[in-house]
Amino acid sequence: MNKIQEIIVVEGRHDSARLKQFFDCDTIETGGDQMSEQTLARIAQAAKSRGVIIFTDPDHPGEHIRRQINERIDGCKNAFIDKKKARTDKKVGVEHAAREDLEAALASCVTFTKNRESISWDEFLDLGLMGNKERRIALMERLGTGPCNAKTCFHRLNQMGIDAAKVKEVLHD
Repeated sequence: MNKIQEIIVVEGRHDSARLKQFFDCDTIETGGDQMSEQTLARIAQAAKSRGVIIFTDPDHPGEHIRRQINERIDGCKNAFIDKKKARTDKKVGVEHAAREDLEAALASCVTFTKNRESISWDEFLDLGLMGNKERRIALMERLGTGPCNAKTCFHRLNQMGIDAAKVKEVLHD
């Protein structure tokens, strides 16, 4: 069983149970997208002591939780799983993913850092990432962060320190 040093932040107990089936890990459950200050404080402490991996569901509430944590706590690792790999007929979530997909997501974490501008809004526009959903999705999938809207894409590129040259390289322009 793979040991994970960092504490994994998940949405609920089913996510925790699923991860603990396959990994020797500790988790913090947010209890949904209305996190308490106490939960955020626990995550901040965990980030200082062991590091955290944010691994929320690939849906709107999951992205809301991820954004809340990344805005408050700098340097968090983020694991992303494709919505198609984490769903049943009616639900989507980390608890529905296969072991291989969970391993792949945790192996390809990206770290977000606040207050960094590696790419300007004008460069972002010049690269054709605004108004071209397919291009943006292709970029973000190659970077391992999953699909997002233009504004989130711009912020994530800056949080990861990716400049215009790197975007061109990733997209093979």
